[in-house]
Amino acid sequence: MKAFDDLLRNFDLNFFGNGKHKITFEKAMELRKEDQAFFLDLRSKEENNFIKFEFTKNIPTNEIPDRIQEIPRDKTIVLFCSSSTRATIVYAYLQLAGYDNVKILTNTLSEIAGYFKPGYVLKNS
Repeated sequence: MKAFDDLLRNFDLNFFGNGKHKITFEKAMELRKEDQAFFLDLRSKEENNFIKFEFTKNIPTNEIPDRIQEIPRDKTIVLFCSSSTRATIVYAYLQLAGYDNVKILTNTLSEIAGYFKPGYVLKNS
């Protein structure tokens, strides 16, 4: 519990105000093109069955402790879910597990889907 206490003490106005814990979809995709980003979809399997994003790894939040070895340590980990709640929880979990480069995606699922128009896909393929 001490480690979580220490982590929470760092979540002050400066932490939330500077936004370094977040990343935009465009910036994350730039990192992905350079093989420097790992998109982690934290939605449930049922949610993922409705809308899949082929560029992501789906590990539902409740499976993270048992599947953490599937998450690389040498890339920026880009977390997303349907509302950022699960991403925030997993952000803290991964920080405590020693992951240094973890970001929460700022875009909603609707905004992400909007990126997949022909021009964007052509430019980023």
